[in-house]
Amino acid sequence: MTSTPERAESAPGGTSRAGRNLPAAIGVGGSLGAMIIVVLLFAPNGWYVVVSIALAIATWEVAKRLRDGGYAVPVIPLIVGGQAMLWSSWPFGLEGTFVAMAATVLVMMVWKLFAQGLANAPENYMRDLSVSTLVLAWLPMLATFGTEMVREDQGNMRVFTLVLVVVCSDVGGYAAGVLFGKHPMAPAISPKKSWEGLGGSLVVGTLGAVACALWILDTPNWWIGLVLGPLLVLVATTGDLVESQIKRDLGIKDMGTLLPGHGGIMDRLDSLLPSAFVTWAVLAWLL
Repeated sequence: MTSTPERAESAPGGTSRAGRNLPAAIGVGGSLGAMIIVVLLFAPNGWYVVVSIALAIATWEVAKRLRDGGYAVPVIPLIVGGQAMLWSSWPFGLEGTFVAMAATVLVMMVWKLFAQGLANAPENYMRDLSVSTLVLAWLPMLATFGTEMVREDQGNMRVFTLVLVVVCSDVGGYAAGVLFGKHPMAPAISPKKSWEGLGGSLVVGTLGAVACALWILDTPNWWIGLVLGPLLVLVATTGDLVESQIKRDLGIKDMGTLLPGHGGIMDRLDSLLPSAFVTWAVLAWLL
């Protein structure tokens, strides 16, 4: 569920020039959306399980791509530590997540120090450890805000709002990009995104946020949507650009291939992860 203000038009064979296999993308997106709805409506605490599985897969995808690109990140500490960060928030809140993150960083420091045995000094120690810490902050730290929300008042509806607004941003950006996209927004990073697509994302995403405030969060303060909508659109779009630049640095198109028409799990989380933090912060402040 990535915010993609595209400037592409449809191409033959079900694949758009934006690089998506549209039938596959719609089918996978619909299935994921149905699963999210069922979990949040009937088993809200199961959201932790959903996010933890997605997080483990996404961490493995990113770690594998980094290792293929020459960064010797410690895969096991990243996956195990990420799970510890996520699940520590259940009994201990965000404080538990920060403690688990600190512990994971310490483990990675020792792990990397002796990765090549006691007789050999590690290569690129600071570089690889810095990249590993970035992965912790980028994936499990931001994901924790998405799970922490579900335990708050109207928590499942807050998570619904997060997902729905990001989806609205994605749909609005894609439609406007296909119909009107002519002016590239960040051609050096993601040449298929357009300013017209961003405008579509802002319009549809903001309308979606206002609708969520009124009918999902059930508050008369509809103006909350006017605050949340544009913020989420900008953050989601920026999150997608950040992943695009990382992939450009690594010389790859997608982080994975698990989801037909979408790429990998991480390619669906790039905009949701920073948006989870913003949604948590805005709703904690305004609701």
